[in-house]
Amino acid sequence: MIYSPSIKEFLRTYVKAIHDSNAAIFAGAGLSRPAGYVDWKELLRGIAEDIQLDIDQEVDLIALAQYHVNEFQGRGKINQILIEEFTKSVTTSHNHTILSQLPIDTYWTTNYDHLIESNLDAVGKKVDKKITPQNLSYTVPGSDATVYKMHGDSTLPHEAVLTRDDYEGYDQKRQLFSTALRGDLVSKTFLFIGFSFDDPNLSQILSRIRILLNENTRTHYCFMKKVNINDFKNNEKEYHYAQIKQDLKIKDLMRYGIKVLLVDDYPDITEILQHIASLVIRKNIFLSGSASDYGEWAEKKTFEFSTSLSKNLIKNNNNIVSGFGLGIGSCIISGALEELYSSQKNKVEERLKCRPFPQITTGQVPIAELWTKYREEMLSNVGIAVFIFGNKINTETKEVIAANGMEEEFNISIENGVIPIPVGATGFTSKALWEKVINNFEKYVGVEELKPLYTDLGDESKSPEELIEIIVKIINHLAKH
Repeated sequence: MIYSPSIKEFLRTYVKAIHDSNAAIFAGAGLSRPAGYVDWKELLRGIAEDIQLDIDQEVDLIALAQYHVNEFQGRGKINQILIEEFTKSVTTSHNHTILSQLPIDTYWTTNYDHLIESNLDAVGKKVDKKITPQNLSYTVPGSDATVYKMHGDSTLPHEAVLTRDDYEGYDQKRQLFSTALRGDLVSKTFLFIGFSFDDPNLSQILSRIRILLNENTRTHYCFMKKVNINDFKNNEKEYHYAQIKQDLKIKDLMRYGIKVLLVDDYPDITEILQHIASLVIRKNIFLSGSASDYGEWAEKKTFEFSTSLSKNLIKNNNNIVSGFGLGIGSCIISGALEELYSSQKNKVEERLKCRPFPQITTGQVPIAELWTKYREEMLSNVGIAVFIFGNKINTETKEVIAANGMEEEFNISIENGVIPIPVGATGFTSKALWEKVINNFEKYVGVEELKPLYTDLGDESKSPEELIEIIVKIINHLAKH
């Protein structure tokens, strides 16, 4: 997919917001529909039939729900429909899965279902769910994400916001939600997904923010499917009318600082979210290296290079994941720690994850199988892998041989879509991997403008400082593309 300039700008801005912990999601019914839940119109289809109205001819669905309450002197049936529709078994959507894995801690939704929180739970995140105003007065300790159910939840159908009465009384009964949302809209960058912007509550909040902040309103983003003539059975008159209306809608949303990201079809949204995920984890660098023999580099130069490499990666605002490689693992840790402690602003456990491999086991699982699972887990949340040196001593022949563990880490990286950066100039296994990448650059990297830098990584005349500078340049380029 070739991205438009507006989507490229969004990717840069939103990925930075995620890294800065300033990103938020606002989910509408369109996010849950692919999973099997109904939208508002289908939810109220039976309600419309009860009062002899045709749901396909109705535009004001809030009024329709109120008419039903008026006619039947209560909302008992509406409450029952909410329970039936939003507690039924459905499959999750790809978009929910991707979003749950992103390091985003603020979710707002007008949906009554539980897909957002259940997907967050599935990836091991602790959720602080806000359904009623009372929930806003306390915080779940150690929570990873907060989910604001702006219109309530199917578990409390009698309190769900659905009718005209509910909307008119919103500021009295649920004003704290409006206050909290206003604060987030001012301080965070929102991505609206599956939202129509027809909700009167949200329109009112956005209007107040626009008046208060004027041109200083924060920029937010939303996806919108581009009007397509095929959706109108080749009726050009209806198509052009819809096109004009969409253009007007886009311009109107700009008044609130919301930039519309037009996509040709809904699967494009999934692809963009996947791209965001890949860009986000490119901040996490896996360092693969081991050395029993230091070759022409000699021990001192090898140690200094390994220390300086990890130090520069931390200084470049990257996070390091490593397996405490033989011979150089301590240097990788010390370089990273030196930089982290000098800044005094970083939590070591968030920036450096370095874990030794188990050497002995008395359990049922063979040690080699444990190592493979261990590598797979470490490489599951990184976007780039750097390979240096790579050798070990054969315990029987005492000869220096290639590090098969590094080869396995390379293969796992490729399977996971991790971009490899083998430093061929360090020799041994990393040189063999460098040759493999250079000879099939399109397959392993695919960013043609980086090939000269990758070529330089195999130049043995380059100094350690030059090699590190090249590595950082490659990482920074990959982080933006």
